[in-house]
Formats: sequence, structure tokens, C-alpha cells
Amino acid sequence: MFRTLNAGQIITTLEALQRRISERFPAASLAKVCAELILIAGESRARTARLARPDYGLRIAIWLVIAGGLVLLALAGGSLEVKREGTNLYGLLQGIESGFNIIVLAGAAVFFLATLETRLKRRVAMDGLHELRSIVHVIDMHQLTKDPTTLTAGARATESSPPRTMSAYDLGRYLDYCSEMLSLIAKVAALYAQSSKDPVVVEAASDIGQITTNLSNKIWQKITLVQRLPDAP
Repeated sequence: MFRTLNAGQIITTLEALQRRISERFPAASLAKVCAELILIAGESRARTARLARPDYGLRIAIWLVIAGGLVLLALAGGSLEVKREGTNLYGLLQGIESGFNIIVLAGAAVFFLATLETRLKRRVAMDGLHELRSIVHVIDMHQLTKDPTTLTAGARATESSPPRTMSAYDLGRYLDYCSEMLSLIAKVAALYAQSSKDPVVVEAASDIGQITTNLSNKIWQKITLVQRLPDAP
């Protein structure tokens, strides 16, 4: 039970995080972002469950199509009439070329059908990973204006500066919530890699993990600065 990620536990952790954000920052929109992330995680749980299950209906249909194509090729080959009289080298080479083209086209058709399930599942996984990548940047926008240097002595706001109403402690908690959300997004992305052996899906999930790690490191640099400041309004 400790060798794979549990989608239900990830969603439970997100729900607890959403309650914590709402209780501490009831007027902040970060709680709404977390609520949206909970919905995406629920959809991802359903998607990854489908990705992990073999699509036997599609596989049977594919094998029936392949078998039907082979039967048609066999019937077409059996109806050919080979005439040795009057056959020259040009005609022989032309027949070989036509047969080679048929084999290539048949092989391409078989490859297309054999990889159809993988490509359909890849599209579903990439759609889910794209949603996760988008919400990562939404979270980054929320922490973008949370600048610890505005709490230092001598800091002076301008007319265009955003309102600064958080204490050093509250600012640290807000940034920590953003970091937790990014970490949980990486875990949701890992569900796709866990349920699929497609290297394209695994690489895309790893990319999201790398993005969230880099942004989280940036946030923790801010948290480190906040921890060195006095708790001033």
C-alpha cells in the first residue's frame, strides 16, 4: 500500500488544505484556486483509473479489423493469375514493386491500429496534464506580489503598489500554502505517470514535477526572508 500514490488521500489532503486557507484567509481567492484544484484532482482520479484499465472492447475491434484485412489480402492473392508466357523483366519488376507497396501499406495500417489505444489514452492524459500545468501558473500569479521586502524597515509604497495588509507571519503562511499546493499538483501529475507506461506521458508528468519544484524553491526563498523579519504589520 506504500508503493503507489493513493488518489483519494491526495484529494483528502487538498480538502484539508482548502479548509486551512479559508479559515486563515477567508477573503483571499487562493482558497477558490484550491477548490478548483480539488475538482481537477477528482477528474484526474477518474482519468487515471481509465488509463490503467485495458480497453478490451477496442482491442477486440482492432484485432477483428486486422484479421478481416488479412483475410481480404489472402483472397486477393488467391485470385491472382500468374502467366509465365510473355512475361518480361519489366513486368516482373513491376509486379514485385506492387507487392512491396501492398506489404508496406498493410504494415502501416497494422501499426496504426495496434497503437491506437496508446494514442487515445495519451490524448486523455495530456489533456489532464495541461490543466495541471495551467493551474501551476495561476498559483504562481497569486504569490507573485507577496514580496517580503515590503515588510522591511524603510519600505515605502507607491501609488501603483498593491495593498499590503499581511503581517510577516501571515505572509509566511500564505506562501507556505502556495508551496503545498504546488507539491500536491506534482503528486496529481504523478498519478498519470503511475497509471501509464507511455514515455510521452511520463516525461510530461516529470516536467510538471520539475516546474512545481522550481517554483516552490522560489517561494521558500521568500519564506526564508520572512522568517528573518519582525512580525510587523
